Amino acid sequence: MGDPESLPYRPCVGVMLVNRDGLAFVGRRAPGGQEIGETFAWQMPQGGIDDGEDVYEAALRELYEETNVKSVEKIGETRDWVTYDLPPDIVGKAWKGRYRGQKQKWFALRFTGKDKEIDVEKPGGGHHKAEFIEWRWEKIENLTGIIVPFKRAAYEEVIAELAPLVAK
Repeated sequence: MGDPESLPYRPCVGVMLVNRDGLAFVGRRAPGGQEIGETFAWQMPQGGIDDGEDVYEAALRELYEETNVKSVEKIGETRDWVTYDLPPDIVGKAWKGRYRGQKQKWFALRFTGKDKEIDVEKPGGGHHKAEFIEWRWEKIENLTGIIVPFKRAAYEEVIAELAPLVAK
């Protein structure tokens, strides 16, 4: 595999989906992912950007593919890309060992639909593999405590920038 630091970051998007009460959507990852026990198995929707795909369109696509949600309004986005590195024991396994971690552009979106629109068991209109086995609305200030530890600094950065936009 070589030196992990010589590998590029995987281009990715993330979505902080918030409801009318200012709570953020989190999904519990299906077993076998990057979770470390049940405590840290939660995350906000995120995923890779296809070649040539517009970054915001990628965020909307990933959100739909993971949650079935289409009813959103854009609140804002991070100014810069947010990066995180995978732990050394995961680098060679995740994404076929091609990336050291991810660089993510994050979007804050307000959910304008009803909770019944959310379907993590049959996301993407039933055409995508479920990535989450359950979901809930969570206080934004609690998010860093339920994400895998290696993503914590990235979440802190995203929350510091996007949470004030959500509160407006």
